[in-house]
This record gives sequence, C-alpha cells and structure tokens, in this order.
Amino acid sequence: MRPSGRAPDAMRPVIIETGIVRHAEGSAMIRVGGTEVLCTASVEQRVPPFLRGKGSGWVTAEYGMLPRATHSRGQREASKGKQSGRTQEIQRLIGRSLRAVTDLRAMGEICITIDCDVINADGGTRCASITGAWVALRLALGGLVRNRVIRTLPLNGQIAAVSCGLTDAGAVLDLDYVEDSAAQADTNFVLTRTGGIVEIQGTAEATPFTEDQFMTLFGLARNGVQMLFSAQDEAVAAAESQTR
Repeated sequence: MRPSGRAPDAMRPVIIETGIVRHAEGSAMIRVGGTEVLCTASVEQRVPPFLRGKGSGWVTAEYGMLPRATHSRGQREASKGKQSGRTQEIQRLIGRSLRAVTDLRAMGEICITIDCDVINADGGTRCASITGAWVALRLALGGLVRNRVIRTLPLNGQIAAVSCGLTDAGAVLDLDYVEDSAAQADTNFVLTRTGGIVEIQGTAEATPFTEDQFMTLFGLARNGVQMLFSAQDEAVAAAESQTR
C-alpha cells in the first residue's frame, strides 16, 4: 500500500487555475496534491542577442522555490548571489520542454519567459512546473494572436510531465515527497500529447532497475499525462471563454 492510500496508477488531484497574476500575459497556478507552482508568462518584443535579426522567437524559463515551500526554511538563492545547480538544471529542462512544442520562427522576434515559482513542495515540482508552464505559454500566445501581433498560434503540440518510481509498493505513478525520498528508483517523463518523448530522467538509488521495470514506469507515465492533458484543456478553455 502506498503511504497516501492511492492505487499504483493513481494521480494526486490535479487543479489548474488561470488568470492568477493580473499583469502577466499568461498565468496558471497548478496544484498536484500538495505541490503548488505558480507559472507566469511574460512577453517581450525582443530576443536574446544570438537571435537578433534572424526572424526567430525564443521561449525560456526561470524556476525557484519560496523559502518555506518545504518543511524548513530555505535561504533565498538571491541572497547567496547565485543559483544552485539543481535550480539551473530544472529551469533549463522547463525551457527545453516548451521549445520542443513551439514553432519559434512563427513567433517572430518575440521572447516569452516563463517563471515557475514553487509555493508548496510535496514532490514532482519540476513536472508540475512543466505542465503548468505550458498552460501559461498557451494563454500568452493566444493573447498575441487575438491582438494580431502574430497571425497563427505557434505551437506544434501539447506537453506535460509526470514522475514515476519504484517503491516498496512496486511501480507507482506521481510520487509525493514521502515516496520520492524513499524510492529505489525515480523517473521523470516529459511527453507530448501525440506520444512523443521530449525528455526522460531516471535514476536508481541503490540497485539498478531493469528494462522491464522501466517499461512499466513508462506505461504508467503515458496514462498519467493523459490526465494532465485533460486538466490543461479544461484550464485553457475556461480562460479563453472569459476573453470572448
């Protein structure tokens, strides 16, 4: 039995609320069980120097955890003068994931920055960030189309992410902190709605896991992201119904 009482293939409750940040071109608060991440999209009519004059846009991300997002207070990274390696790795992952389903040339020379701020952490913060960030990006791009800044929605697909792991209860979907901290193996799957793989991160904590175990985790992830895609659809539809 899982500590939460969930079945091995059960997600935690997923809620995505939009329009949280008044001044952002797109925003979404995603709640996956006890994990809560605020994702905001900011549009700028400029691109990084390496893209100037090339007619291509850019999507990037920043990630951070509030000091009391965890059980004890963490020091703000700004006060340290530098970001941790973990923070840099996660925000690069979020940016890569979003760019994988974005037609950057169709954006023109526009940069969209997605800020992912973890308010409460209970496992799976990077996965929740990617899933919520896509909603914020989709809303921001939709606004650019409505305002005739760009002609068509420059998205090639939909993306979401979920964690899976090997625990004392076997292979399970969507690890919370208690499970993640004691898992024999944990994996993060970043997948598209059409079945594409953007990134897979997997680590064995003690004993290497087998290909069969990996395929079991992959199957759980494929089912799990379908639930996330449905939550994204509902959030985008609700937000766009208010702009008509």
